[in-house]
Amino acid sequence: MSRSSSSRLPRPTPGSRPAAALSLLAVAGLLLSACSSQNNGSAGSTGSKTLVVDTSFDLKTADPGREYEPTGQIVDKALYQTLLTFKGGDVTKPVADLATYQQSADGKTLTLTLQPGAKFSDGKAVTADDVVFSLNRVIGLKGNPSFLLDGVTVAKTSATTVTLTSAKANPALPFILPNPALGILEAATVQANGGTTTTADKAETYLNSHSAGSGPYTLTSMNTNTQVVLAKNPQYTGPDKPTYDKVVIRNVQAPTQKLNVQRGDSQIALDLSSDQVQGISGGLNVLSGASSDVIFLLLNKDTKVSSATANAKFDEAVRKGIDYQGLLQIAGSGSVQPAGIIPSTFLGALPASQAPGRDLAGAKAALTASGLKNPSVTLSYASDLTVDGLSLQTLAERVQAQLKDVGITVNLAPAPTTTELDNYRNGKEQMGLWYWGPDYPDPSDYLAFLPGNLVGLRAGWKAGADPALTALGDQAASTTGDAARTAIYGQIQTSLNASGPFIPLVQPSRNTVTAGSLTGVVYNPVWTLDVAAVGSK
Repeated sequence: MSRSSSSRLPRPTPGSRPAAALSLLAVAGLLLSACSSQNNGSAGSTGSKTLVVDTSFDLKTADPGREYEPTGQIVDKALYQTLLTFKGGDVTKPVADLATYQQSADGKTLTLTLQPGAKFSDGKAVTADDVVFSLNRVIGLKGNPSFLLDGVTVAKTSATTVTLTSAKANPALPFILPNPALGILEAATVQANGGTTTTADKAETYLNSHSAGSGPYTLTSMNTNTQVVLAKNPQYTGPDKPTYDKVVIRNVQAPTQKLNVQRGDSQIALDLSSDQVQGISGGLNVLSGASSDVIFLLLNKDTKVSSATANAKFDEAVRKGIDYQGLLQIAGSGSVQPAGIIPSTFLGALPASQAPGRDLAGAKAALTASGLKNPSVTLSYASDLTVDGLSLQTLAERVQAQLKDVGITVNLAPAPTTTELDNYRNGKEQMGLWYWGPDYPDPSDYLAFLPGNLVGLRAGWKAGADPALTALGDQAASTTGDAARTAIYGQIQTSLNASGPFIPLVQPSRNTVTAGSLTGVVYNPVWTLDVAAVGSK
């Protein structure tokens, strides 16, 4: 669960429909471009081309200042441009969209210079005033995405420049700005329809039936339960013009998604599990790659919760007793073992060569050194939760069997998500099985796992428990430069792997099935799919 979801439920996963929270998917640079006899989008009576995308909806609003759900991100990526963006699925380097950027050496100031020529869908130019209004509106609404700009002050510094100033060093800000929730609105239009930069704002109703952006598409209609219809924006001035005149995004369960794409009723299915994509053929393309969701074990450091999991040698026995490759086998094709808590495709991730392996003899020796005789612990998890199609129940059963080989008895304690979330958040689990879906694709999001921080406290790891690691975390938060940041986050994860209360297990795979004639279908960990980038042969 990400920080933004700390008061909400997990997002939908392939083949299931748990309630909402954003999780970011990280498959960098994967592209589908194969020829086949499948149709490349239906043509209407006027010859216009329509792209149909099936997905399981997690959609509440199209208002950028309020949306922070996976389907909303797909929609708003099409409707609104952001100041910065990512190229394809690569989230290791922000690039210019509406603006170029320059960050100060201390990481506190980000200067954005608007690129000339951008227009809103009504033909008006995008201005610095529109940028200031849009970002201040996100902050002032105090909605789901407001935390993205915590501690940030937005100011117009010239007709073409806007400066974002952070109270503390904020090297993650360029990685945050590509989020579609920070899309730039036409201030005058939004204000004329009740928009303000406070909680008194009433523009959501208007923005759920009209768009006020400069993106490649405009909003034709939206029903949060059935479908969203988009139309090509003739005023769009971005580098890549959309191929399709119309895009229909439909709310469809995974089994039906598979049927629809196989018979050509849709061109893209977004939510099929690894099992569901097995055997798919007939000219269809299947894209599989590791998501950015990291499933991990939590071992509580609070002796009042468990004297066993608070024992460092017991934790070592668990860490060495896990058969990580065995877990990958059940996770399916495209899944990977993360070497640390930061996903493999993010800046700051440890190289795969540093991923731990099973050491059964070492695990048994560590258990003996712990002084614990026939230890028994309770493993808690959400019984109704799947992560990218992978059931936590299945993982829990495999972990139980693997640790039995070490001499550790694991008692499974599944509970409904709504029940178990409270135990997890309140630090009551002896051993927990959960996942972290990043709030934004930057390693700073994982400082939450350090002592005294959000997830650290859920593992009973209080402030002051590891002063050296805390000092590293404080240093990382203010470090700028890709190389320096990669190095320090590597140190943090190496320390976590050695003695922290978290054991990263697996990054499950995500799968997309498309008509073989499509090009440009790339998964991005922020907005899932850029419909404007989809082309056809």
